[in-house]
Amino acid sequence: MALLSRFPSPASRTILVRSIFCVVCCFVGVFALRAQDQAGGWKRALPGKKYSFPRDHFDHPDFKTEWWYFTGHLHESGGKGRDFGFQVTFFRQGVRAPEARAEVSSRFVQDHFYFGHFAVSDLTDNRFYYTQEISRGAFDEAGAVAEGDVGDRIVWLNSWSLTLNENDGFHSITHNKKDGVILDMKIVPQKPLVFHGEDGASQKAAGLGNASHYYSCSRMLATGKLTIGGEKVSVAGEAWLDREWATNQLAADQAGWDWFSLQFKDGSELMIYQMRKDDGTADPVSSGTWIDPAGNSTHLSSDTFTLSPQKTGVWNSAESGAHYPLRWKIAVPSLGIDVMTAERMQSQELYLPPLTYWEGAVGVTGTHEGQGYMELTGYGGTISPLSSSR
Repeated sequence: MALLSRFPSPASRTILVRSIFCVVCCFVGVFALRAQDQAGGWKRALPGKKYSFPRDHFDHPDFKTEWWYFTGHLHESGGKGRDFGFQVTFFRQGVRAPEARAEVSSRFVQDHFYFGHFAVSDLTDNRFYYTQEISRGAFDEAGAVAEGDVGDRIVWLNSWSLTLNENDGFHSITHNKKDGVILDMKIVPQKPLVFHGEDGASQKAAGLGNASHYYSCSRMLATGKLTIGGEKVSVAGEAWLDREWATNQLAADQAGWDWFSLQFKDGSELMIYQMRKDDGTADPVSSGTWIDPAGNSTHLSSDTFTLSPQKTGVWNSAESGAHYPLRWKIAVPSLGIDVMTAERMQSQELYLPPLTYWEGAVGVTGTHEGQGYMELTGYGGTISPLSSSR
């Protein structure tokens, strides 16, 4: 109570309580994971996974961490013709392992908690809007469905929702209450799904099970309405879906990752990432996927490409103190790819302690031109709540 008295306004108290709640949940999740992994309560991402749809669009509650991740570029359909980038992510974090889920009468005992990140980059006016939603889902204000069909909600979080539409399309609604930004869009695949890694598992650290099940739709048509600056505008563009679920944490010597999803003008795409060790070197488990214009994919091991941060373009965050390398040289010699990526705007950091990371729109030049999204983690603090990621 003494702490709350230092924050007199209802809004500031709400922010404080949510921040404390997030920190507690993250630490509870980390310690619970260690104990329950030892007990074998959570499933791990192992080779041999056979994907099934629409089933795998829905929840996998026996894994510790799961997300539905959309990024993309939108253009105003009329009027000013503004350009936007966007990120919409729904996270589920397991709290109680499957073997510990006995029947309980209290709603305060939950098996999972849910959080989401929503960001819009106004690339024309150089403004970045982002927010976080958090809920335990004790009264069905948040949740995820483990089995469903067309027309069913997949996951929801307070006023946010993600629904499966026809032909494996999606309908997403997200809302930034503080800034009044709302994105209501339909997202329809334009290419087949792509499965990353080898034999159904995308390795993130050495050792069996230190991996995720990971698939994408690398090119999707996004259309809808964006409310921003008190104005509702029609938007259309291209999106990228990433779906991942896993149980593993990062290895003890891994500090973060650098991840890219690039859409080239020739109709091909590239997903590529490197896991960074504490000493700054790239972990050999780093990998990628090349998708040709017809949708055929090629797995890329770490010895087939280079990711090199450039000394120019380093951005220093005033909020987190992190130094982000925003410009990168990416080369895949066997595919004739030699490109440079550069940020569309510098300030695209999501400062959400204890989570802090840079995720934003980038442009691509070189042998292949296009657009994409880049995610940089581990530069501005802990990444443990996201450590089952890419």
